[in-house]
Amino acid sequence: MVSVTPYLIRAYHQWMEDSDLTAHILVDCSHPAVVVPKQFIQQDKIVLNIASSATESLILADESINFKARFSGQSVDVYIPTHAVLSIYAGENGEGMMFETQQQPVESEHKPGLTLLD
Repeated sequence: MVSVTPYLIRAYHQWMEDSDLTAHILVDCSHPAVVVPKQFIQQDKIVLNIASSATESLILADESINFKARFSGQSVDVYIPTHAVLSIYAGENGEGMMFETQQQPVESEHKPGLTLLD
């Protein structure tokens, strides 16, 4: 089944943009695919401003969130797998949504062996 999380992230982001609020996401940086400036990670988490005024080339896709942002004056490419987003909220009032942590399915290298029994 397709996860509802990316749809909710896009909906909340759009609502915040329309309401002149600043969209932030809380990211679990323990996921190995997360690409953010490591010096800003605290306790395996980072808060990122994903408002259109703070990002360049923002893509809120089904599998990931991608954008460029400036950190300490340097442009950085940011990549967040959707399953690593813990919450999205408005910086001004805290309104938003928390997401359950999701484990990515581990694909087995071996298919299960089936035996036909008489």
